[in-house]
Amino acid sequence: MEDKRNIQIIEWEHLDKKKFYVFGVAMTMVIRVSVYPFTLIRTRLQVQKGKSLYHGTFDAFIKILRADGVTGLYRGFLVNTFTLISGQCYVTTYELTRKFVADYSQSNTVKSLVAGGSASLVAQSITVPIDVVSQHLMMQRKGERMGRFQVRGSPEGRGVVAFGQTKDIIRQILRADGLRGFYRGYVASLLTYIPNSAVWWPFYHFYAEQLSYLCPKECPHIVFQAVSGPLAAATASILTNPMDVIRTRVQVCGL
Repeated sequence: MEDKRNIQIIEWEHLDKKKFYVFGVAMTMVIRVSVYPFTLIRTRLQVQKGKSLYHGTFDAFIKILRADGVTGLYRGFLVNTFTLISGQCYVTTYELTRKFVADYSQSNTVKSLVAGGSASLVAQSITVPIDVVSQHLMMQRKGERMGRFQVRGSPEGRGVVAFGQTKDIIRQILRADGLRGFYRGYVASLLTYIPNSAVWWPFYHFYAEQLSYLCPKECPHIVFQAVSGPLAAATASILTNPMDVIRTRVQVCGL
């Protein structure tokens, strides 16, 4: 029988809080800049009916790039960056909840499930209003109405500055739905991200443990931990993507 290698789990008390928050925000921003175009494309693909406009991710990427340039792939990005706040709240809640649950259970799976779900509940309460606004900005396309709201000047091709678009969308949401409009799809968000987070962490630890058997002993832990993250994310996304489509359509189309 192969010996199981111990995988060090970094808990709240092990962290240098100043470095954690500073580097956490910086790295999250770098990742956000890298993946945001695909977030925008995913949102448009989820909202469109059938293949009325785009025939897939690559087709959407090319069409958006041709129609609006690189900036078209970053519509709503400035607003979306405010979710960095909820991201830090998520991590803090996750770590503190793990510490609390450890008094009642030493099972890593139990701690991860409870902490992941709790962290998502807190984060989504902050994120949903930001998501609602940023998603409507993502749906702005020259010459075509893709969501419930259209910013001034778009139909005629007259651009308005980013903050002008944001203010316009906020006003339209307020007129149409009041303050409740900023929490449209809140329940759908909880039903998407609480399960997503609750299963991501257990799967991450599961994959890391299984890979520790397969990797040579001299292989650094960081290697199979780095592989475990994407595997866990893919698993969680497959399980929760149907609800994510519903969430997006509720928030953007008002279904």
